[in-house]
Amino acid sequence: MILYHGSNMKFDSISLDVSKDKRDFGKGFYMTTEKSQAEQWAEVLNYRQKKDGLFLYELELNNIEQLAVKKFDGISKEWLDFIAKNRIQGGIQHNFDVVQGPVANDKTMDAIGLYLSNTLSTSETLTRLTYMKPNNQVSIHTGKALSNLKIIRRLEWTV
Repeated sequence: MILYHGSNMKFDSISLDVSKDKRDFGKGFYMTTEKSQAEQWAEVLNYRQKKDGLFLYELELNNIEQLAVKKFDGISKEWLDFIAKNRIQGGIQHNFDVVQGPVANDKTMDAIGLYLSNTLSTSETLTRLTYMKPNNQVSIHTGKALSNLKIIRRLEWTV
């Protein structure tokens, strides 16, 4: 599987130890199948943090059939509850090596925030989210998955 990671940091290897907490699918290393989406992520990070520059990593995830993979095909109650648990409790609230599915981005997080505060019911939240076109994300959470991920190339550019 070919994946992309957009960043404002230059690196030669990936460490799960530096992953941020309370993310959609838990603490891990996040990528996407969409090159343009990864480029946008790098630009957003650069705008927010002003680090080293803009970097696009092309990666290859091998031996997927040997990994415990959870795939969400779209926005659903299961996806919503999975994200809520990871964002509230932090860490990794599952036993998967790899998780793939929609991104709870700035647009979707408004609805999810209302859901978490019990302002919106599950059905109301899913109705709101149905009309949004989320991006996709693939995250790895274990050393086993990391050992099957390799950086193919790194591109650098400026805005």
